[in-house]
Amino acid sequence: EPGPGGRCDHPTLISTVALSKMLSLASASTLSLAPAALMRAPAVRTAAPVMESKAELESLAGKLNPVIGYWDPLNLADYDQWSQGQEAAIGFLRHAEIKHG
Repeated sequence: EPGPGGRCDHPTLISTVALSKMLSLASASTLSLAPAALMRAPAVRTAAPVMESKAELESLAGKLNPVIGYWDPLNLADYDQWSQGQEAAIGFLRHAEIKHG
């Protein structure tokens, strides 16, 4: 039973009023930190993206692996996806290769 001033004399019992105050303070402090924790620094691009042509791919392939060289059995470098040009298609395929392995 509560003692004088509405306090519990038993050390392990906490009144519901005190418990609700503690919970509201804990949730308020957590919410006040949430926006700061979710903020990110803006990404800084150091160089413009470079789209390559088929000739540049052939040259690069010879330098990177002279044994195999340029190998494109499906002619994906010639594929003009979405009518944006060969360089855009090569850029898209390179991005997909880097992303998915």
